[in-house]
Amino acid sequence: MTTLKKNADASKAFKEILELRHEPVAVKLIKEKEEYPKGYTIPEKQMSYCQSVMQARHGGKFMMPLDAHACNVGASSLGMMARPEKVASGEFHFGQKMHENLGAVKKMIDEGATVPFKTKGTVVCPLKDADFEPDVVIFVDIPERIYWFEPLHTAVKGGRIHYVTAPFQAACVDITATPLKTKEPNISIGCFGCRKRTDLKPDEMVIGIPGSLIPEMVKTLIRYKDEVIPKANRAG
Repeated sequence: MTTLKKNADASKAFKEILELRHEPVAVKLIKEKEEYPKGYTIPEKQMSYCQSVMQARHGGKFMMPLDAHACNVGASSLGMMARPEKVASGEFHFGQKMHENLGAVKKMIDEGATVPFKTKGTVVCPLKDADFEPDVVIFVDIPERIYWFEPLHTAVKGGRIHYVTAPFQAACVDITATPLKTKEPNISIGCFGCRKRTDLKPDEMVIGIPGSLIPEMVKTLIRYKDEVIPKANRAG
């Protein structure tokens, strides 16, 4: 089975069984000496990473080297550049007036994950169109739909899931860098930047899942289709 067919089949299963609002999104981080996959275009105007993710759930397909990224916060979290001093110190986010002091902001930044290798860009597209192995697969939906990824992940390994999130950096840190670093799913209920710059709806949240976990989740999901999911109240 080709990579494209495998990704398309996984996307179809998630969409149909979970009744997702949007396309699952595949993300590939391009390492310094790695070639970009073919068939993806650089956007005409710069956009932030979160904007590319949210547009990809509607069908957008983007190849984004560093100079296509409009947000240095995201680009630095994704391994493309050093963290700007105003971001590292907390000064940049302190300007949004959410935190009471600069130290509180710096603590948020210091505790945020960064991609554990150097990169030169990102490729973002619907999972169904991805002809590459995604580093992370992102889902945007209402909490009831996102909930199902918890049993899918713990069906074999058991245990509990520990999420890490913050008021800022939902797309770049919470659902991309964190899953890559921990090799575990991670959620965000959305950040200020996402809710300012994108069409993320008030009732939606996001989850990022390491691409390596997707095949096993699909197997479990197919079993859930008839044995588990019909028993739940899925109104909404």
